[in-house]
Amino acid sequence: MTRMVMCRKYQQELPGLERPPYPGPKGEAIFQDVSKRAWEEWTAHQTMLINERRLNMMDPEDRKYIQQQMDKFLAGEDYEKAEGYVPPSN
Repeated sequence: MTRMVMCRKYQQELPGLERPPYPGPKGEAIFQDVSKRAWEEWTAHQTMLINERRLNMMDPEDRKYIQQQMDKFLAGEDYEKAEGYVPPSN
């Protein structure tokens, strides 16, 4: 049976993640109130940001930037987009 969560990004009950995406309290918080859909969208967006901005995940400042953008994205707040990216229309 699929585990359902009240997704903080979409403000609706959606299927949740199978396990926390990373260890610690932050991973557990994401597991509890971020849907699988929102997490998958974030990971795709994160990849675009890393590539577009040529971020180095070994650099603490770049990791901090990605963390801030993740928090904004998952909270449904305004977050940075990859320059020139136009989302596909439905």
